[in-house]
Amino acid sequence: MRDRGHISVMRFALHALSIAILLALARPAPAQTPAEPQGFRVVNRTGADATQLFAVRSPRGGQGDWGGNLLRPDRPLTDGGGFRVTPNADAGCRFDLRLVLGDTREVVLRDQDICANRNVDLANARPPAPAAARQPTSGPLAGPAPGTQPAPPNAQARAVSTGTGFLVADGRVMTNHHVVDNCNRIILRTPTGHWLAAVPPARMDAGLDVAVLNVPGLVGPAVAFRTAPAIRRGEGVVAYGFPLAGLLSSDPKLTRGEVNGLRGLGDNPNQFQISAEVQPGNSGGPLVDMQGHIVGVVVSKLNAQAVSRRTGDIAQNVNFAVQGQAALAFLRRAGVSPRTAESTGADRSAADVGELIHRSTLFIRCER
Repeated sequence: MRDRGHISVMRFALHALSIAILLALARPAPAQTPAEPQGFRVVNRTGADATQLFAVRSPRGGQGDWGGNLLRPDRPLTDGGGFRVTPNADAGCRFDLRLVLGDTREVVLRDQDICANRNVDLANARPPAPAAARQPTSGPLAGPAPGTQPAPPNAQARAVSTGTGFLVADGRVMTNHHVVDNCNRIILRTPTGHWLAAVPPARMDAGLDVAVLNVPGLVGPAVAFRTAPAIRRGEGVVAYGFPLAGLLSSDPKLTRGEVNGLRGLGDNPNQFQISAEVQPGNSGGPLVDMQGHIVGVVVSKLNAQAVSRRTGDIAQNVNFAVQGQAALAFLRRAGVSPRTAESTGADRSAADVGELIHRSTLFIRCER
């Protein structure tokens, strides 16, 4: 009886196991998620061979930063041909693309979602935009190089005055002589919010009222001085700087105006008269044309009270700037080689000009 009972138990167990196996085999297999395709494919649909291809994360292309050419010099991307781009895993989905043809025409597509569209056709090539139009209005800001020691303000300083300066080369900031004259300590706040110290020697020209400071560790985009064409009366200009520090907000201010006269106070041949309003604190700041090139250094406004005592009338909105060519000549005498450019392209908006010059403009604090 025991053997028969044992055999029955064994048969029951085997039967149950068989049913379990059949049920497992009858279950539908879990659906396999297809592997996410790697990278994306750019297809040339321009009708001509391309010699350059650029693909960068948005918004770098809109800032003029296209990185390196992905095509080999000996292997152009033929019409109808494709090129697979495999970005880093953390690059995201939004890309700016630029294809340059052998005849210099180009196709630019910005903010493409390459996760939604893994095949991007580039067609309708156009002539390249002028260099001035491609110049970014945003990008890196002037700031400290790694390892540069900060120089915070001294709250115990007996007297403080302020002004504005702008970067003309790494470690070199231009301003007015009267902004930094007789200072015991000069520190500058960069567009990145860091405080750095100017150290001797500073080069100055009291007659021209300009100075160039030595600021070790300060790096960033240096402004370009306009070399041509010659400034004319009526040209639009933008003044940028830090007027009335401690009264107004601490951020820089932009004022727009025109060149009213080609000489300054007392028929000074090294100055312009401008209608862009300036206040104490604007001194030493950049005066730029509507392409963002330096045409002058803001220096002063007319003393309306003194004029009133002399003439009986109140002069309104009469301001002056050191002419850019005079400032450029001073910098070269001081051993600085600034960037230069011709203003031959299309004018920008005042907002774009302000965004461009903001990258290189610094707040100056003179402590005595």
